[in-house]
Amino acid sequence: MTENNTIAVAMSGGVDSSTVAALLTEQGYNVIGLTLQLWNQRRLAGHEGMPEAVTGRCCSLDDVYDARRVSETLGIPYYVVNQESRFEQDVVRPFVDEYLSGRTPIPCSLCNNHLKFDQLLITARQIGAEMLATGHYARNEFDERSGRWLLKRPADTSKDQTYFLFGLTQEQLARTLFPLGGMTKPEVRELARSMGLAVAAKSDSQEICFVPNGDYAAFLSAYLKESGVEAQATRGPIVTTDGRTLGEHAGTHHFTVGQRRGLGVATGEPLYVISTDPLSQRVTVGGNHELLRSRFFVRDVNWISIGGIPAPVRAEVKIRNKHAGSPATLFAAATAGIGSVGRVEVVFDEPQRAVTPGQGAVFYDGDLVLGGGWIE
Repeated sequence: MTENNTIAVAMSGGVDSSTVAALLTEQGYNVIGLTLQLWNQRRLAGHEGMPEAVTGRCCSLDDVYDARRVSETLGIPYYVVNQESRFEQDVVRPFVDEYLSGRTPIPCSLCNNHLKFDQLLITARQIGAEMLATGHYARNEFDERSGRWLLKRPADTSKDQTYFLFGLTQEQLARTLFPLGGMTKPEVRELARSMGLAVAAKSDSQEICFVPNGDYAAFLSAYLKESGVEAQATRGPIVTTDGRTLGEHAGTHHFTVGQRRGLGVATGEPLYVISTDPLSQRVTVGGNHELLRSRFFVRDVNWISIGGIPAPVRAEVKIRNKHAGSPATLFAAATAGIGSVGRVEVVFDEPQRAVTPGQGAVFYDGDLVLGGGWIE
C-alpha cells in the first residue's frame, strides 16, 4: 500500500479516528498522528450570545488532549498542526461572507477541501508519509476501467459522510484511506473498547465547531464586532410572496431558506422563509408549498467518479446532509474557461423542499458519488 510503510492519521480526538490509528498500528504500519488546531474556542467569549466554555465541538483543546492520550497509549508519534490562520481565511471568513450575501454555507465541506484533505496531506508528505487515513465513513477505490478513483457510500449508511467530501480531487482520493468504510458505528465502538481506547464511549461532536449552540446570528455579530466591521445587515421588511408586509427584522443573516421558528411574525398559519435578499434587506415568507422547487443550478462542480456529463445524466441528488436524496436529471450548463469544474442544471422528477443557496448538491449513482458542487 505504501512503500515506506508510514501512514499519517488525521486524529480528531474522537472514537472514529482513534480506532483508525489503533487498527493501522495493529496491522504493522508506522503510524503518525496529526491533529489540526483550527479555532480558539474562547476567542469570542464575552460577546453577546457567546459562552465562556464550549464543549462537544470538533478540534477543541479537549479533543487535542484525547488524541494525544490515545497516541501515547498506542506508542505512536503525535503532532499538532496549527492552521488557525488558514482556517479563518478559507473557512470562517467565507462562512461569514456567505451568510451576509443571503446564502447558507456548509463550512465542514470547505474545511475538508482546504485543510483536512489539503494541508494534512502536505504535512503528511513532509514527515515521510505518502498516505493519510481518516475516520470518515466513506469508501474509495481505483477503477481500472475508467482510470479514476471512485468515492462510495459506506457500509453504515446512517453515518454516511460522503456529502461533505464532494470536493475531493483525484490526487487526494489516491492518497487517502478510509479504514472504517466497511464498518458500522457500533462495530467501531466495540473495537475501540476491545483495544482499550479511552475514547471508546466518547460522544460524537455536534454542530459546526466554531458556532456555539448553533446560533449563527450571534456568532456573526460577535465575529464582525471583534473584527471592527459594522454588520452589513440592517432592519428590513418581512413580506409575503404576494407582497404584503408582515413586520420587520434585524438582519437577513438571522434567516435561512426553510426556517420556520424565530420569524417574529404570525398569521395564524405556519410560515417559512422562502428567500432572503441582503441588498434590499427583504425577507420573503410563505407557505410550505412555496418552498418546493423542481430545478436549480449548481456551480463549481467537482466531478469525482466520472469526468463530466457531455450528455444528460440520471442521478440521485442530495441538497443537504439530512436530505434523503431524490431522482433527477443533470444537464451541463454553459460555463467558459473553468475546465473540469463547471456548472450543472438539476431537474428533479418531483419538486423538493427548501433548495437552499450556498448548500452543497451531491450527485449519486447508487453508492457511487459522481460529484457535487454549490447550489446557486
